[in-house]
Amino acid sequence: MNTQENENLVTFSYSGIFLSCFSEESTKCIHSTPEHVLVYLYSGEQIIEDRNKTIKLKAGDCAFIRRDHRLKMFKNGVGENLYKGISLTFRRNVLREFYSNMNKAEIPKNVPISDTNVFKINPDAAITSLFQSLTPYFDGHVKPTESITHLKLLEGIYALLNRNEEFYPILFDFAEPWKVDILEFLNENYQDELSMEQIASFTGRSLATFKRDFKKISSLTPQKWIIKKRLEMAYIKLKEERKKVQDVYVEVGFKNPSHFSTAFKKQYGFAPTEI
Repeated sequence: MNTQENENLVTFSYSGIFLSCFSEESTKCIHSTPEHVLVYLYSGEQIIEDRNKTIKLKAGDCAFIRRDHRLKMFKNGVGENLYKGISLTFRRNVLREFYSNMNKAEIPKNVPISDTNVFKINPDAAITSLFQSLTPYFDGHVKPTESITHLKLLEGIYALLNRNEEFYPILFDFAEPWKVDILEFLNENYQDELSMEQIASFTGRSLATFKRDFKKISSLTPQKWIIKKRLEMAYIKLKEERKKVQDVYVEVGFKNPSHFSTAFKKQYGFAPTEI
């Protein structure tokens, strides 16, 4: 079992398949994985921003998120109820094994491929019972066996397929992830707190491939490129937009005003307060 904690968020992950989050305050995260994810909300609320669409989940709601799709999620407590959600991640090897064991004659033919990336699902008996059967493992911090984990994933696949045939071409499309233009992605997301592993995943690359591709477009390391970009945008906001330093350093992605001031002075030769 992997456990991650900070003052707002506790995460339990069993073999990278099940995820449970608890939050006392609003938590924002950037979501994009190379695998499909089924999310179920036990308490609190979860707001998903998908480009110009906003999807709100409350306790008892469920959502299916397609792989390789980047979006923002906000996990909030509601009143005295903390955020509590569990996710199932459908890895390709599991889906391939499931597909290989299917009776191909029973697979629906000519099902149009939906362009929807986030499906809000009103849970039926199959989905509700599936997620309710997982709570004892998290409430009691008991690790399920690999066999149980695998069976729960298969149960989740069956629940989706029995619910709507549009999930057939989505779950059993085994094309490799697409690659996103690195500079385009970084120019749009430089202010987000992302690890190199996350950026690589979001742009459809392994970490090694991402580092190799980045060397082709910049002599800087990815970390230094991001700092330089943040400082350039801060300069524009201070000089041209006349914004205040205390607002700008947060907007461009710095956590600490002292760190921002030091980095700014190193790049431009004067403090941000002197503009």
